[in-house]
Amino acid sequence: MTDTLVYWGLFLSAFTAATILPMQSEAVLVGLLINDYPPWLLVSIASVGNVLGSLVNWVLGRWIDRFRDRSWFPVDEKTLVRAQSWYRRYGKWTLLLSWMPVIGDPLTVMAGVLRERLHVFLPLVAAAKIGRYLVLTALTLNAV
Repeated sequence: MTDTLVYWGLFLSAFTAATILPMQSEAVLVGLLINDYPPWLLVSIASVGNVLGSLVNWVLGRWIDRFRDRSWFPVDEKTLVRAQSWYRRYGKWTLLLSWMPVIGDPLTVMAGVLRERLHVFLPLVAAAKIGRYLVLTALTLNAV
């Protein structure tokens, strides 16, 4: 496999993992680190993909809220109100948890629903996503 395909695979796995689709990119990153690909390049590619995937969630949140009264809407009103209340209570700083499995993706969607400003959203999500990949890379390289 060419390096270009390897890097695109990492990007796509990181991008998809950050959306509401079930996917994970950590195993791909670790596998490439073990196979001696340049760590700085892997972290950069995975981070860009993951942040862009979270940006898709933010855009979806801004867009989908106008459909909350439809029967196909994926979240019931009670759950949505609870999530909005939680986000309003803890605010933008919850986006530092956007790297976490299960809760991270809904946080980025909720930030869109609640109209978090993009210039606030992107740095917080980027710090969380990049930090997670840096820690994972350090742990992997120290174990190998």
